[in-house]
Amino acid sequence: MTLFKSRRVRLLVLFCSLSLAAAACIRVDDPDEVAATQDTDAVAARETADDDEAVDETVDEEPSESAGTPHQQDIEEASEQEHMTAEEEAEIAEPEVPTIEALFEEAADRRARVVERIRDRIESGQWGIGDDNILRGPEGFEIDLNECPADWSDTEGITDTEIRIGQIGPQTGRLASYDSARLGWMTYLDYVNAQGGVRGLRVVMQSRDDANEATKTIEHVNDLLQNDNVFAIHTLGSPNTLAVYDSLNDQCIPQPFVWTGHPAWGDPQVHPWTTGSILSHATEAVLWGRWIKENLADELPVVVAGLAADYGFGPVYESSFRQYAESNPGVVSEFVSARHAPAASTLTEEIATLASSGPDVFISMTAGNACLLAIEEVAESGLKEELAAAFTPSVCATPSSWIAPAGDAGHGWLVVGGGVKDITDAALAEHDVFVQFVIQSLEANGLDPAISMFGNGYMLGYPYVEALRIAAELPGGLTRTNFILAVRAIDIRHPMFPEAVAFAMNGNADAFPVEGSGVSRYDALSHAWVASSVVDVNGGTPDCVWDADSGGCR
Repeated sequence: MTLFKSRRVRLLVLFCSLSLAAAACIRVDDPDEVAATQDTDAVAARETADDDEAVDETVDEEPSESAGTPHQQDIEEASEQEHMTAEEEAEIAEPEVPTIEALFEEAADRRARVVERIRDRIESGQWGIGDDNILRGPEGFEIDLNECPADWSDTEGITDTEIRIGQIGPQTGRLASYDSARLGWMTYLDYVNAQGGVRGLRVVMQSRDDANEATKTIEHVNDLLQNDNVFAIHTLGSPNTLAVYDSLNDQCIPQPFVWTGHPAWGDPQVHPWTTGSILSHATEAVLWGRWIKENLADELPVVVAGLAADYGFGPVYESSFRQYAESNPGVVSEFVSARHAPAASTLTEEIATLASSGPDVFISMTAGNACLLAIEEVAESGLKEELAAAFTPSVCATPSSWIAPAGDAGHGWLVVGGGVKDITDAALAEHDVFVQFVIQSLEANGLDPAISMFGNGYMLGYPYVEALRIAAELPGGLTRTNFILAVRAIDIRHPMFPEAVAFAMNGNADAFPVEGSGVSRYDALSHAWVASSVVDVNGGTPDCVWDADSGGCR
């Protein structure tokens, strides 16, 4: 039996039942992913070094085998020592929040619990700055403040009236559309400041335009630190963030919640001041495996075929899933992969090679036009009729570009959506109180809520403000060290993600705030993704010390 033939009826029943309870269709807005799909020619041909930096999240060398995922049992038994207990979760969790006021009350209650947990450990001497001038936090998290610059200040960027945050991203150039996220973030800050800010301090954003050029990112970081004396820095895009994160960590400058899906931001030991904000590509590979385990239980173990791009994040996807497969033989009996060249105009040979292994599941680990080619070739080869499931990557989640042109061949394909709610989704606009709040806030400030990118500003701004609020309540008040401690111990319900997706970190034990996502199935009739389930592996993605030479984690 196959998903696309006899198995269709059985899974359709499951799919329909899950659809009723699942989060609404979700949108991926990782700037690196859009950079990789907006300019297909640049991705495929890699014609210039500038294009390489704008498109790629990794270097073009095969990552080390250590870039990957943990054993499934490790995922399911991930440490929750420093997180809320089940009883604490139950006390504040509500299946539905009827009003925005109730949502914010719930958020305040949850913040108070996080503050209490951190404060208790600071007062007991377990966390905080010790007599040796070392900051300690959850699960062995440490920062040696003796290595910070001599003129470093723990309260730089904080005045009697405001907290200055430096923000760098493309306001011009081919990714200028991402500036809408900055404007959405500023709109949220306007609301926060109107409500009293963070303990009476206004949060002020000092923005710079790097036009998605890493050299400009470096210049702006130096300017913001030297002339604007900002408290923290936020960056967008993997090449841009990689260009400055060594320097910012050396200077002990907080750089939390950067907007990119690169796994390098999961490095609490070497780069303790930097964290991500969205689903990483390494985690996406874990979620593929978890979905297979949960939805193909009667067929396990399965043979999985992966088609990986031989550039960019293709090798990261491939090595991450290979590590998962090797650690979970009860789920994946064999993982067979093939790589395609950047400028490949056909994938016939690669698909034929993969089809010969008799796979039960096919995963496209590529980007741009290759995603569309894979869908078409899988159908034309007859492989689709033999598959229990087929995934296209989140970097190719835009239906109009990378699946709709395939017509009926795209029907039934799955995607891990990345988790962020799309404010233009009609169902969310009708039923989700935070999305309604976002829409009303945008309209009140003259911004068009039909532009979904504005919603990403609230996605970025919400945890930033929550971490500031937590830090401000800790002994010593709002400082850079309390801020990064709050970030590394954050455990909130993020209203721009489905409720079933956690937004939490746990020091050295869990360095990725988002490790869950909705999984959607493509409906060729409506030309849209339809939500089918939500998968979360909170605490299940291993740390990643990025090795630029090997192009992988070590």
